Order: sequence, then C-alpha cells, then structure tokens
Amino acid sequence: MACGSGRTSQGERETVGALRSGVTVVVPVYMSGATLPELISRIGTVLAPLGDYEVILVDDGSPDATWPTVAQLAAQTPDVRGLRLGRNFGQHSALVAGVRAATYSRTVTLDDDLQNPPEEIPRMLAAMEEQGADVIYGVPEKTEHAFYRRLASRITRTALGSGLGVDSAPELSSFRAFRTDIRDAFSGDLGTGVSLDALLTWGSSRFGSIKVRHDPRTVGASNYTFFKLLRFAIDTTTGYSTVPLRLASLLGLLAGGLGVLVLLWAILRPMITGESVPGFPFLASIIAIFSGAQMLTLGIIGEYLARMHFRIMRKPTYVVAEETSD
Repeated sequence: MACGSGRTSQGERETVGALRSGVTVVVPVYMSGATLPELISRIGTVLAPLGDYEVILVDDGSPDATWPTVAQLAAQTPDVRGLRLGRNFGQHSALVAGVRAATYSRTVTLDDDLQNPPEEIPRMLAAMEEQGADVIYGVPEKTEHAFYRRLASRITRTALGSGLGVDSAPELSSFRAFRTDIRDAFSGDLGTGVSLDALLTWGSSRFGSIKVRHDPRTVGASNYTFFKLLRFAIDTTTGYSTVPLRLASLLGLLAGGLGVLVLLWAILRPMITGESVPGFPFLASIIAIFSGAQMLTLGIIGEYLARMHFRIMRKPTYVVAEETSD
C-alpha cells in the first residue's frame, strides 16, 4: 500500500459497503512506533489461520515519527491500513474513526503498547459465540498498571456503570470484540468527548466478558494519568447520562432539608435551653455548606452547557488528514 491523503471529517466519510466475513483489528496509535512492528507480526500470526482479517492503525496526531512507521507497515503488509488524524482528538475518537472504516463483520480493539496480547483474540471471538453476546470485553486476570492507574480506572468504570446503566461496566477494558454492525447505532455526528463504550450501549445490551492475560509494558510509559482518566469519566457521564443532574437535584434537596433543620434548631434551642445559637462559627459553617452545594451544582450544570456549546459549534469527532491506500 502507498500513502494517500485527503482531509475528511467523520460526516464526510465514504459509506463502507456490506460487511464481509472476517475480523478487523483497530489500534489507536500515539507515539508508539517502536511497538507497532511486533504488534502487527503477532496479530498476523494469530489471525491468518482464522481467515480474512485487516488491521487499521489510527495515528491520533502523534508528534513524533509514528506515522512514517504506520505508512511503512501498510506498504509492506497488504492487510494493514493506516489513518492519520489531523491532530490529537483522543483515544476514543481514534477508535470511532477506525471502527467506521472497518470492512469485516467482527471488530477487535486493543492498545498499541503490547499489554493486550493478540494471542487472546481467538478466545474473545469464541466467547462472543458461546455467550451469545454482541460485545465481549477482555478483562485482565491481573493488571500490570500502577496503583494510581488502577484506582483511576476503577473510578472511570464506576462512573460508566452508574451513568450508563451498563451491567458489565465494572469489567470494561480497552480490549474489546464486537459485531461491527453495532456502529450503525452511532453513524451520525457525535461531537467531541466521545466514549466508544457508551456508544456500544446504543446498539446492544448483550455484553459479556472473559479473563485474559495482561502483559507488562516493556516500551515507553502510559499517556493516561489519574486526572486524564478522571476527566474522561466526567466527560462520559455528563455526555451520555443525566445522572449528575439528578445528583445535583438531590444535593439541593438535602441542602434545603439541612437548612430547615438548622432554622428549627435556631428557633427552638433558646426556647428549650435558654441558650442562644453560637454566632460566627455557626454562620460560617452554614455559609460554607450551602456555598459548596451551590458551586457543585453550578459546576455540574456548566459541564452540560459546555457540551451543548461544543455541539452547537459542530466540532468534529475526528478529522482524517491522511490515509494509506492501495
């Protein structure tokens, strides 16, 4: 394959024809040129005996020489395709770009750091059939991430579970296998801050999981920090659920109830004990409680308004700046 170019957004994407029987592997790529040759080799070794397959490498605006590596792999390997996004849109936007470009009936997503072993893909595909599921997650038997990363991931999964009502949310992972035609449920303009896991729930409720191996990282370091994962959890919950607004309403109700109790205490205490309510400390604490509740509620409402603002601006989920072609 040779390199071609053409800047297109997701709304201008050519419609892929009828899906063929086989497997598409989508890999979001960011500053990972060193691991890609081994990853492609291992994927080919695993999937070649199973039938037709393709690998779509989506370069999410890497600032280094990752794209030339992707282009070289695509030129050397007929089953590899490459997409380069115009800038860094985020891992899930890159995933959506790859999923929309898939041409086979089943899609597998995995990370570019070799921590998701391609050798587990056949087991995940078999589990889809055995469990009658449309989406299967490969859950690590033992994660190799640091404690802060595991904590942040747990917060993210909890947010997804409470915000999206996905029963399998505690078992979500970046290692997924699903029916490609689920993408029809999110074929329109999605805006920014997307979550592939949330989008998959639009097309199916049949989720499952299996335990898989999780290898230690041997090259580079993770680009996800605790705060980035926390930000992703907030974006996902406010983007696909009204749970935070309901929590804000509940918080307001509780704060109002507390205010009524405080008022009754301030009125009844002098009548019962003859002692007045303490002045400044009491007043300061009440102000702090109600101010905090108001600021939290305004912050939650602000998150929703910000998302509406970006949707009105019609910012694209991704822009494909260049792609490899035959």
